[in-house]
Amino acid sequence: MADAPGWLVARPIAHRGLHERAAGRPENTLAAALAAVEAGYAIECDVQISADGEAMVFHDEHLGRLTGLDAETGARRAAELEALPVLGTGETIPSLPRLLSAIAGRVPLVIEIKSLYSGDLALTRRVVELAAAYDGPVALKSFDPGIVAALAELAPGVPRGIVAETTQDDPAYALLPEALRRSLANLLHLEDSRPDFLSWRVGDIPCAATHLCRLLARMPVMTWTVRTPEQVRHAATHADQMVFEGFRP
Repeated sequence: MADAPGWLVARPIAHRGLHERAAGRPENTLAAALAAVEAGYAIECDVQISADGEAMVFHDEHLGRLTGLDAETGARRAAELEALPVLGTGETIPSLPRLLSAIAGRVPLVIEIKSLYSGDLALTRRVVELAAAYDGPVALKSFDPGIVAALAELAPGVPRGIVAETTQDDPAYALLPEALRRSLANLLHLEDSRPDFLSWRVGDIPCAATHLCRLLARMPVMTWTVRTPEQVRHAATHADQMVFEGFRP
């Protein structure tokens, strides 16, 4: 594990950009990213892979919630995805190259690589390729410890983090083997994944994993998603950084 850079904890991180639906800035769009840049916040975004192998800035495996289209995100080509309006606005799904070009290194960017825990590294390799050519502060993270472990070899100079939660109440966890769920919740993969930082659900801190990593390894902990004044205070006590939405800290 390398030391995480100071910029990783210097500025609050806008969850999926500084998004606000009523203002026409949906999550993970260029408008949300540019609003964060203007306000001076770091940005967190998610990426999914398109059918033709491009990294697309989009959270969901399915397009329905944000575009109304009944289709899997990974079943459409990048050009098709880039043409889809998000939540009926003028914003469309950006590719990661477009997002990187828009941010242009002006604020830090934390990219979450989505995964089906299948061992497929196609999206990871594409993100690493883009990060290597990007002139700006960037970090990579994932819920999948296999991806984080691979990043140690594919992008040793880029800060890498593991995203996790202890409660695991998302229905997606039901699809995972019990042994994997236990490993994810308790950071049992630490020796293999070797993250530089942790990104943990705010309602689940402090826990043994975050406490011990902060205390013994001096590993920074960011926490998500902070939405209330109470959670801000909680994050300030038990974490080194927050990923926020719905307000401006």
